[in-house]
Amino acid sequence: MPSNLVIITEKPDASRRVSEALAEGKSLKKVTDENNVSYYEFKRNGKKHIVVCAVGHLFNLDPVSKGKGWTYPIFDADWKPSFEVRKDAEFSKKYFDVVKKMITNGSEYIVATDFDTEGSVIGFNVLRFLADVQDGRRMKFSTLTKDELIESYQNMSKHLDFPQIEAGLTRHMLDWLWGINLTRALTLALKSKGGKGFAILSSGRVQSPTLGMLAEHELEIRKFKSTPFWQLELHVKIGDEDVIAAYEKDKIWKKEEADKILKGSKGKDAVVNDIKKRQYKQTPPSPFNTTDLQAEAYAQFKFSPKQTLSIAESLYQAGYISYPRSSSQKLPQSVGYEKILKALGKLSQYQKFVNAILKKGKIVPAEGKREDPAHPSVYATHEIPDIKKLNPQQKKLYDLIARRTLAAFGDEALRESNTVTLDVNGNEFVVVGKRTIEAGWTSIYENYMSIDELILPEIKIGQTLKASKLEILSKETQPPPRYSQGSIVKEMEKRNLGTRATRAEILQTLYNRKYIVGKSIQVTKLGEAVVKALKENAPRILSEELTGFFEQEMELIFNGKKKREEVVKEAKKTLREILEEFKSNEKKI
Repeated sequence: MPSNLVIITEKPDASRRVSEALAEGKSLKKVTDENNVSYYEFKRNGKKHIVVCAVGHLFNLDPVSKGKGWTYPIFDADWKPSFEVRKDAEFSKKYFDVVKKMITNGSEYIVATDFDTEGSVIGFNVLRFLADVQDGRRMKFSTLTKDELIESYQNMSKHLDFPQIEAGLTRHMLDWLWGINLTRALTLALKSKGGKGFAILSSGRVQSPTLGMLAEHELEIRKFKSTPFWQLELHVKIGDEDVIAAYEKDKIWKKEEADKILKGSKGKDAVVNDIKKRQYKQTPPSPFNTTDLQAEAYAQFKFSPKQTLSIAESLYQAGYISYPRSSSQKLPQSVGYEKILKALGKLSQYQKFVNAILKKGKIVPAEGKREDPAHPSVYATHEIPDIKKLNPQQKKLYDLIARRTLAAFGDEALRESNTVTLDVNGNEFVVVGKRTIEAGWTSIYENYMSIDELILPEIKIGQTLKASKLEILSKETQPPPRYSQGSIVKEMEKRNLGTRATRAEILQTLYNRKYIVGKSIQVTKLGEAVVKALKENAPRILSEELTGFFEQEMELIFNGKKKREEVVKEAKKTLREILEEFKSNEKKI
């Protein structure tokens, strides 16, 4: 048997970068087969290494007994090659064939897929189904930089990361059980009533509670009744500045009261009654985690969460940023602060910020509370890009991540508020001036923030100011805003719906199924009908609590406190009860 060492990676770029980092001398050789699929060979420590790429999941769950047509419940599944299970995975066959062929040429195996539950399942499935082994060594890294890949190789684990594998296998099984059964149940309910126009009505363990949450929000907006209110604005001259002062009450709920204040104040000058100055500090932001990055990229560039992850993934594969799927807001010292800063300083747009940070002496980043046992936050690495070679979307996202990384090392900003109270014939109006005393980190991140500046000239208490205009504004209260594609991922995180890696995909599925539309998310008639039918006849399908319960169960598996078989058995029991309830109400649904 050949004594080759086979390394399994997850994407073609990762395969190339791992090979380039680990190859000794001029031993690196790229081999491309007739289907244009490449793998790499090189020598290290006198041993031949082969690096193959799995392009994501080469195996997926498939029903054990397909039978004739769709039925439910169905609880038994086997892992099969993805190209046999799903039409959209047919492209993976050529990669499958190369991995299978190279695996047979190996005697030792290293899994170097992404270090998360998905990556761990991908690597484990390749080993158990193609190499017929249940264990191997594991490389763990958060960037695809040469230094970290070499360190990861030198310090790799002797065994696979089974807690992640077990949690990942459980998630796959639960998502498959919910997805296939609830989708079949919904679709068959429609078909039984002669429904036309929709081939499939999908449902899922996280998808349905998310849709339910959005539908509930839609109902809040629809039920909202506007209440009128009035505001008063006084235009005064302070030095050479025309300034607007607002009446002390933000909202006046009675028109008569607003009219009375207007009548009593119109044509009168304003006397400075009080001046209060207050200095306050703005602390630097923590580095991005996945959710924060998705929300900010939507706010700045209108990138959807899925688009943001796709662009971030391309930057990660190129070695320019760290792994983009992380819950962490931490930046440990082990990432090499000075090395990153000095590298970023070579890019002209960041040079002055880096120089200022390096002069501080002790370099400590701001950090948030959230942690991730697998990865640090999303940050710019010491391998910097040739900016000209990035596409427009990559340029935007890289600059956002790089500036956020630098801002975390910046000084606190010092700001001053200047609250001036004006008396107009016994009625109080307020104007608030704001100015920056020390810009600190905001000078680095100013492209991506709105800094409210109103510098008021020096005035004294008792001074009279000329009022040029007093106007009454008629307004009404507004319904709660619809979720945007940025705010919805934050809300899903808050409610423990999905994971950092799956939320973007769940949202995209809701769009694809025509359950929701628009960047300002609106639930469609179809989405509303599905939620209404489920709420009235099988409400547990929409339960956030149930979804959260199984998220906690998977966390227990990850921490070694529960067995996968135990949780899957529990899930099947719960799902059986839900499906029985669903079937008994099928005609109503």
